Amino acid sequence: MTARMYYDADADLQALRGQPIAVLGYGSQGHAHALNLRDSGCDVRVGLPESSRSREAARAEGLRVLTPAEACAEADIIMVLIPDTAQRELYDAAVVPNLKPGKMLMFAHGFNIRFGLIEPPQHVDVSMVAPKGPGHLVRSTYAAGQGVPCLFAVHADATGTARERTLAYARGIGGTRAGVLETSFAEETETDLFGEQAVLCGGVTSLVKAGFDTLVDAGYQPELAYFECMHELKLIVDLMYQGGLSYMRYSVSDTAEYGDYVSGPKVVDQRTREVMRSLLGDIRDGSFARRWIEENAAGRPNFVEYRDEEQHLPIERVGAELRARMSWLDAKAVPEAAPV
Repeated sequence: MTARMYYDADADLQALRGQPIAVLGYGSQGHAHALNLRDSGCDVRVGLPESSRSREAARAEGLRVLTPAEACAEADIIMVLIPDTAQRELYDAAVVPNLKPGKMLMFAHGFNIRFGLIEPPQHVDVSMVAPKGPGHLVRSTYAAGQGVPCLFAVHADATGTARERTLAYARGIGGTRAGVLETSFAEETETDLFGEQAVLCGGVTSLVKAGFDTLVDAGYQPELAYFECMHELKLIVDLMYQGGLSYMRYSVSDTAEYGDYVSGPKVVDQRTREVMRSLLGDIRDGSFARRWIEENAAGRPNFVEYRDEEQHLPIERVGAELRARMSWLDAKAVPEAAPV
């Protein structure tokens, strides 16, 4: 059975009329949600601490900027768009005192609800709209008259209007232009964490590094190894993005397609699948969440060590040197300090 997608015709922005919205955070997702909602005619204010460097950026866009507590006090709809590990502290300090009956508490990822870090009272609606793309695309596609697909979920419907308001919010940020899919907080959280760890981030980066190291260790030029295992990856992913696995295979050479069929299963073999199932098990039983929460409570010692080690790998050095010569690429580098 094909899952139903919801579009503009299924969502009525009138459900947000007279409903002040507080967007807590002004990072990748926060700025996109706030600006798109404003441009959709919604009553938006941004909640940021007095110390946040993002306050000026939000004000420069003409948005009202308040402290998180002030924004929550004014709002009927509160969207929490700060990092997962910082949400509980903000929730306790700024959101809880202002969660009056009838309000709706929203998230763009279900982590804190799924793992019980935040437990909202029964007199408020709790829902989620999760764009399946980074914030800059949520904003740029909206500005171009398009949108990024989203997931939506209703965790608690105290008012009887949670679903209507959640779909309206999805329309307000442009999601229903591309289509939104209904899910649950648990399903979104578990699949999102698994996808990041096993495929999109952990799986892909480990595969790229292993391929690069295999070629270099065998005596091939690091620059050539970079092109084969990192640079060309985007070309393949773009083809899959446009037309799936079959279109990618149609677009590459027959030799590459044959190599895909006979060699891919040797790389991702039964052991790899067993590891994936183990990763999913750790996510579903809360083991990963507990480790990540403990890591943050300890000041992120392992996280900082991992990040520093990975940023100084040979593939990163070689890649940076090559990208600097590609004038057409608009090469990027990790900033020294990003706004909070």
